[in-house]
Amino acid sequence: MKNIEWSSLEFGYTRTDYNVRCHYKDGKWGELEVSDSEMLTIHMSSTCLHYGQEAFEGLKAFRGKDGKIRVFRRVENAKRMISSANHVMMIAPPVELFTRAVDKAIKLNEEYVPPYDSGASLYIRPLLIGVGPRMGVAPAKEYLFVVFVSPVGPYFKAGFKPVKAMLERVYDRAAPNGTGHIKVGGNYAAGMLSTHEAHERGYALSIFLDSKEKKYIDECGPANFFGIKNNTYITPSARTILPSITNDSLMTLARHLGMTVERRKIPVEELATFEEAGGCGTAAVISPVSIIDDLSTGQSIIIGSPDTAGPWSTRLYNQLRAIQYGDAPDEFGWNSIVE
Repeated sequence: MKNIEWSSLEFGYTRTDYNVRCHYKDGKWGELEVSDSEMLTIHMSSTCLHYGQEAFEGLKAFRGKDGKIRVFRRVENAKRMISSANHVMMIAPPVELFTRAVDKAIKLNEEYVPPYDSGASLYIRPLLIGVGPRMGVAPAKEYLFVVFVSPVGPYFKAGFKPVKAMLERVYDRAAPNGTGHIKVGGNYAAGMLSTHEAHERGYALSIFLDSKEKKYIDECGPANFFGIKNNTYITPSARTILPSITNDSLMTLARHLGMTVERRKIPVEELATFEEAGGCGTAAVISPVSIIDDLSTGQSIIIGSPDTAGPWSTRLYNQLRAIQYGDAPDEFGWNSIVE
């Protein structure tokens, strides 16, 4: 294992030894290639640079107490990349190629998988881009699929602690029939200015509203939103929202623990009724939200304690993490062992 101060890692990029690449050309995918370079060489008129033909994924691998390396729900990431690629007219790697590339990238860099009790994990970034010379607005004829990895610490420095969020009423993250439901860079670019302004004002997150009526909760920064009340886990349902694999896992666990689960529109007015709330995604699992400020009205919504995550959020967070690290039975078959 590499000599890294694992407990001091932030959620950022750390160079590892190798990445895995695969080219789509002449109507077929080639063989997996291993590279030790951090650089990509692509044509300057590649569609990924001009017309947004790119998609990516994010998932994690964890080293258990038993020393085994577990990858969490990588097949679902493969399926989501296919969905993203189809919508922006790219050729996606098949599930088998995707999972084989992920496992190979982990195995090649297994010395960078943090130790069990470090609080860190190995973040995996699969990337698909349209490449090759293309001038008109049309799909590329060639594609490059890359998988690289980096050990990461907690997404927020404070870890699993409540944060403050700002209700975003100015900027839209995604159009009603646009690309909000797939994982492409344009969605994140659209939210960057709001996130920057939120950080400047001392908030960890922006909570976006639907772009059509500005009445309902959309996403929570780069994550899905959820609220809890009356033993019910409630999360927004809309075509603009990315189907989060973490959120899907939390909903499954919530049902398993005896909670009711609802996927529906959440009016802004309902925020004040939640006992717990937060954002959920691969990076942080759950980011509890204790204060939501609406700067346009001056209203401040207090949800639970400002210092401690709520009981249901804590239970769901701990249960999911226990499964990821192999400390709890994997009853749902979510983990894959990297041999």
